[in-house]
Amino acid sequence: MTASLRVTVLVDNTTITDRYFCGEPGLSIFIETGGKKILFDTGYSGLFLENAKKMGIDLHTLDLVVLSHGHLDHTGGLVALARFFMEAAIEKKPCHKPGLLAHPRCFRPKEHAPLENNGSILDEAEVRRHFAVTLSDKPIQITDDLVFLGEIPRKFPFEQMDPKDRRILLPDGTTEPDLLLDDTALACRTKKGLVIITGCSHAGICNITEYAREVCGEEKIHDIVGGFHLLRPSPEQLQGTCAYLKGIAPAAVHACHCTSLAAKIALAGSCPVQETGVGLRLEW
Repeated sequence: MTASLRVTVLVDNTTITDRYFCGEPGLSIFIETGGKKILFDTGYSGLFLENAKKMGIDLHTLDLVVLSHGHLDHTGGLVALARFFMEAAIEKKPCHKPGLLAHPRCFRPKEHAPLENNGSILDEAEVRRHFAVTLSDKPIQITDDLVFLGEIPRKFPFEQMDPKDRRILLPDGTTEPDLLLDDTALACRTKKGLVIITGCSHAGICNITEYAREVCGEEKIHDIVGGFHLLRPSPEQLQGTCAYLKGIAPAAVHACHCTSLAAKIALAGSCPVQETGVGLRLEW
């Protein structure tokens, strides 16, 4: 029997009308399922903490932090989160320090001109001082129904990534073109089908969705929530994505963060795109 799933957007580039929260160019989503409380990404700053407090969400009882990838607009809030738990300990507040789950490349420095590192401010060693870290490029079952997908196979030709000037620092001190292999997502089985939760979808939203179906053994996609990385897609990528989504026929698509208005308009011709922003709460 599948568990209920609740998803609340804590940080996004935009906010929902008549919900008085703040936004920033980043993403953070609070997830409740299977008796677990999970923070998916931490946005660019500590804003997710402020919005969560206003929403009545107590992050002192988090079970797990999951990072979609290492970029600063998804990991920047780790500094604030570490401080949040340090202050709780100092003040002797009841709290549950969460574990942290990410891809092994998540905390590697990432060069993208003009920045020498647009990845996490905290390196892996420092993150391990604050959280019990699990790094995996393989799928991990978080609850009976929620799965961390690990490294996403790149199958669709129109989603093949050109790293351009992006480079990643390897453990031996050398660098190589950064194909953003750390980009991952979550998938949850619900009674209505899979709900996929993405960060930026650098791996390609179609690649992510196909892998989620494979890992979860479920063909039906009910909803996809998160960034689609369609800011300036090529015509081939946008057309391919629209055709794919039309073919799988999800009940809803909540594309946000790194999805341009033009892309949302194009997607809306192929699938039911819904408004998304800070304050949105979805339940299945």
